[in-house]
Formats: sequence, C-alpha cells, structure tokens
Amino acid sequence: MGSTSEWPGTLDVRDLAAGGWRPAPFREFVLKIHSRCNLACDYCYMYEMADQSWRLQPRQMTRPVIGWAAARIGEHAREHRLPRIKLILHGGEPTLADPDLITHAIHAVRIAAGADVRVDVTVQTNGVGLDDSFLEMFAELGARVGVSIDGDAAAHDRHRIRRNGHGSYTAVAASIRRLAAHPRREDLFGGLLCTVDVRNDPVATYEALLEFGPPMIDFLLPHGNWSEPPPFRVPGSANTPYADWLIAVFDRWYAARRRETRIRVLSELMCTVLGGASGTESVGLSPVAATVIETDGSIQQCHALKSAFPGAPRTGLHVRNDSFDAALGHSAVAATQLGVRALCPTCLDCALHRICGAGHYAHRYRAGTGFYNPSVYCPDLFKLISHVRGVLADDVAKLTSDAKDRR
Repeated sequence: MGSTSEWPGTLDVRDLAAGGWRPAPFREFVLKIHSRCNLACDYCYMYEMADQSWRLQPRQMTRPVIGWAAARIGEHAREHRLPRIKLILHGGEPTLADPDLITHAIHAVRIAAGADVRVDVTVQTNGVGLDDSFLEMFAELGARVGVSIDGDAAAHDRHRIRRNGHGSYTAVAASIRRLAAHPRREDLFGGLLCTVDVRNDPVATYEALLEFGPPMIDFLLPHGNWSEPPPFRVPGSANTPYADWLIAVFDRWYAARRRETRIRVLSELMCTVLGGASGTESVGLSPVAATVIETDGSIQQCHALKSAFPGAPRTGLHVRNDSFDAALGHSAVAATQLGVRALCPTCLDCALHRICGAGHYAHRYRAGTGFYNPSVYCPDLFKLISHVRGVLADDVAKLTSDAKDRR
C-alpha cells in the first residue's frame, strides 16, 4: 500500500510549477505536543488504524523541537507575508504535556512569528484532564479550547472509553460545563467536536451537545476509505446512512427560530452551495493549507491520513533541517491543493463536484489507485448536498417572490 505507482506518487510538482501552478502557503500548524492519550477511543485514527508510527514517537515534544518548529513557522509566515496564522495544540492528548511546556510552545511561536503576525491558538482536547488550572492557563495564554464529545452519555461512552473500559462522559461533561461557565468563555470556548455514529439518534445527539451552549459544533464522519470502509458504509452501496443522519441534524438546526450555534460542516457546505469557498477540507475545492509537526519534529500532512496506510502522512522532512516551503513542494502535499485537477473522472462527471470536492482527501484512498477516487462517502455526500441545495433554493425562491409581492 502507498507505493509510488499510486496517485499522487506519479505526480510531478515540477511540471505543475512549469505550467503556472503555485502552492498556497500553510496557515494552520498542528503541533503534536504529546503523542499518548488517556483514553482508548475505538475509532481513533492515530492509535487504532493503519499507521502505527505513534509507537516510535517520543511521548512529549522537547524544547529544542519546539524551538525549531517555532522558527520554521515564523519563517514561513514572514516569507509569505501572512497577517494571521493558526496554531493548534494536539496529540495524543495535549493536556498530558507539562503545562510549562505548553506555555513555552505558545510563547515561542508568537515570538518567532513577530508582532506583525497574529497567532490564534486552539487546543483540541478530550476534556478528561481539563481542570480549572488548565482553563486559567489557556485563558491567560489567549488560547481557545475545543473539546471532543459524541453526544449524551450513552452515545459518548459507546466509543470514548478509558483504558480500563469505563466511560469518560461524566468527566468530559463536567469539564465542558466548567469551560462554559468560565468568566472568559467568549474568548476561551472554541466549540465541540463530535464523531458521527449513525446508531445514535441525530437530533437527540445535536440537542445533547446544544445543552452545553457551544459557539460551534463540528460533526466528523468516521475516517475510512475504499479499502478499509468506515462503519455502516458499504463501498458501492447506494445506501446513505450518514446523509440521512446529517440531514436530520440540518433540518433541526436550520429550522430553529434563532441561531442556536454554528455547525461547521453544514455552514461550510451552505457556503459552497452558494458559490463561496470552503474553510474545511471536508467539502469544496479549497487547498488544504494545514501541516502537522509530530512530537519528534517531523513535518507531516493531515493526521487523518493515518487511516489510509502506514506512512501515508509522511513527507520525510524535519523542522530542524527543512522549511515548510519544502513541504509545499512534496507531491502528496501538492495533491491536496490542486482543487479540481485532483479529482478523478467519476467526480468530474458529477454535477456537484465543485461543491463536494470529493469530500475529505483521506476518504478517497483505495489500494492500487491511491487517492484518485471519489470519496467512500460519495452517495452520502451527493444526497446531503442535494438536500441542502434544495432547501436553500426554495428559500431563495420564496424570498424573491415575497420581494416582488411587496413592490
């Protein structure tokens, strides 16, 4: 798996450059500050799927690695004249890292970026160890906190369990309530992340998350591909369990009399339906402008690619010796930025390809052809997009008709 004969192993970046293509600079830098976790979620792409390289990673970033990473981030921001970048502290579980090291990492990146570059910091945590001391620290550092939770207790504890097999919902819910009640919640509370399980009631799941008052909810499709399909997604089947689930959430959310929260994937989908650019790699044709720095300092692609095959996110580059521009010249990175040129003929023949964009890049993988395929979620994406587009078209038609009647 992952041979050079699989796409994009055959992609020549020099030919692309000769034809006028230029990569988009990275604007998001994911710092894997700690490589281990205090949960044992059974769907985790890092620990439970194809790429098991976490076993070889140091448990925690060292200060020298942070220094090299910060310098490279600052260099990249200055060379591309970026006024704003995003630093995401990730893992494993970032709250397992030494708090002094976390503080040092955030300060180091901001210093290296300089006064002319705004560094927005987000911490993505499972919430188990998110106590008051961490909340105060993140508030002082100006970092926003996102927490992973999969709905109510039954839905959450179906997958997000401790190593002893016990559920984690009680601890996570308590942490989110502390976060939501914090005096600086407007600056501190980033949102909630929920992985979809179609066995859970969609509206009940949404409303369980809504009880925490999140500013944003992000629903993620379970990672999988044509060779290792996600749960309940049979490759080639016309069934659409994930579309049906998300459509139920969309209808409940969209019909609310007031805006209750932002649902990222649905908001971005509406934006692409209306002709805008997507801000997420889950839909649309926008270039992927994020990179990952592993605990050992290696520069990698999107960490969800660990679900495809061993070594899928690897670039062979390291922040000690290599710039992020060198990563932009890697064929696999270029493939995630090519937009419509990265789509296979099946996608190009679809009327929705500019809205869908073949979905998440990791979900296109098939052993033998690589990532030159539609999404394994193709029927679900088609049905979901068609539904959202139909609802928006009906509303636009109604608004147009009402405007004419008022004349």
